[in-house]
Amino acid sequence: MDEKKKDRGFFGQPVGLRTLFLTEFWERFSYYGMRAILLFYMYYAIDKGGLGMNQVTAASVMSIYGSLVYMSSVIGGYISDRILGARKTVFWGGVLIMLGHIALSFPLGEAGLFLSIGLITIGTGLLKPNVSEMVGGLYTDDDPRRDSGFSIYVMGINLGSLIAPQAVNSMWHNFSFHAGFSLAAIGMFIGLIVYWWDGKHLPDTSLKAPDPISGPELKKFYKRVTYGIIALIVIVAIMAFASALTVDNFIIILSVLGIALPVGYFVMMLTSKKVTKVERSRVVAYIPLFIAAAIFWAIEEQGSVVLALFAAEQTQLHFSSFSISAPQFQMLNPFFIIIYSPIFAWLWLKLGKRQPSSPSKFWMGLVATAISYFVLMIPLVGLSSNGKVSPLWLVLSWGIIEIGEMLISPVGLSATTKLAPKAFSSQMMSMWFLADSAGQAANAQLVKLFEPGNPSNEMMFFGVTGVVTLVVGVALALLVPKIKPLMQGVN
Repeated sequence: MDEKKKDRGFFGQPVGLRTLFLTEFWERFSYYGMRAILLFYMYYAIDKGGLGMNQVTAASVMSIYGSLVYMSSVIGGYISDRILGARKTVFWGGVLIMLGHIALSFPLGEAGLFLSIGLITIGTGLLKPNVSEMVGGLYTDDDPRRDSGFSIYVMGINLGSLIAPQAVNSMWHNFSFHAGFSLAAIGMFIGLIVYWWDGKHLPDTSLKAPDPISGPELKKFYKRVTYGIIALIVIVAIMAFASALTVDNFIIILSVLGIALPVGYFVMMLTSKKVTKVERSRVVAYIPLFIAAAIFWAIEEQGSVVLALFAAEQTQLHFSSFSISAPQFQMLNPFFIIIYSPIFAWLWLKLGKRQPSSPSKFWMGLVATAISYFVLMIPLVGLSSNGKVSPLWLVLSWGIIEIGEMLISPVGLSATTKLAPKAFSSQMMSMWFLADSAGQAANAQLVKLFEPGNPSNEMMFFGVTGVVTLVVGVALALLVPKIKPLMQGVN
């Protein structure tokens, strides 16, 4: 029997899953703890401890920040595949993330904000795709525990995300924004200790780059990096000369990049000589899944921007016996994931080979996502501009969209590792995160259309977004019979 199948030391899963489960638990604690209060930190007045930014600009910065975090996964995938291997890449990514949170822990103003964004962006890009790729490496291709293992892994991510908003929010209200950010830094430090201490259970293959870069290729790599830096400097110089060097204009450039980057990546993989005919067919099958995922993540990630503003401006937060803080709503996403994860993990194991294919799960997930936004339209009917909606509508909406996430996120992670060409194993995982990046790049512009406190605008925003998502879901359902043969035996 294969050694990987014998290893059942962590709830019937390989022991290495425990290491990666705990590492991601603490990484997500740090990241989502920071995100729970970052939007408010940016637009709260200076005398309230914030930066006093324009609310619309702050919302766009939040979206493009999320896009950059996942966009940088391309760098992490390349460094892992060609230079360091997954295990070392993850460690150094965690170090940069910790330093990014430390930067926000000090009152450095906007300079501290953008320094933190840079460090956490690069660090998360190094860490996230490679942790997920190592999860896939714990299983053989035909191991039926694979999807279940990814569901457990995703539950670990969401346990950290559940605890963080409440903990960091309490630090903010009891002390300051910077105290909250320092708690996020401590969380990442604990994650690094766990990863270093328990790393012996990870596959030995994660210690080496699967496709080591050669001398001539290394020179080519350095040239490309140099050209990229020069191009960035030129763009910034032109914008400064034209008096167009503003945060909003820079966000537009990054939004375009967020959409263009995955397109270029697909072209590179489909034309690479390192990709076999069967692998190329699987990459083609992955394209509609990628588009569906990008649309899903665009809506799901609006939870920390659009729905955060909706919670702060349009939702009843104060009652006779208790009050709710807007950042606490960020706990709903991980709360429902934790509730649903064991149910879906059991369901996929129970159904075994009778479970729906990955494309089928995706279109079902998009339908659930559309419904989650249609639900938010109901309490807005006839609501006055100074009216407030019950917080239970947000709870219901999050409860529905997380069904969509369970049908797309762990399934997409698993499908990505199965459909990945061998020479692009980590970089293909980067493509999965580029779906999130593309969705949030679009969000950086879409959030400008949302007007919190304006019920008619909010109804239009939720309605149009829901309809577009539903149409794509139906289209994907019709394409399933054409996609499955292209997957070449992968279900």
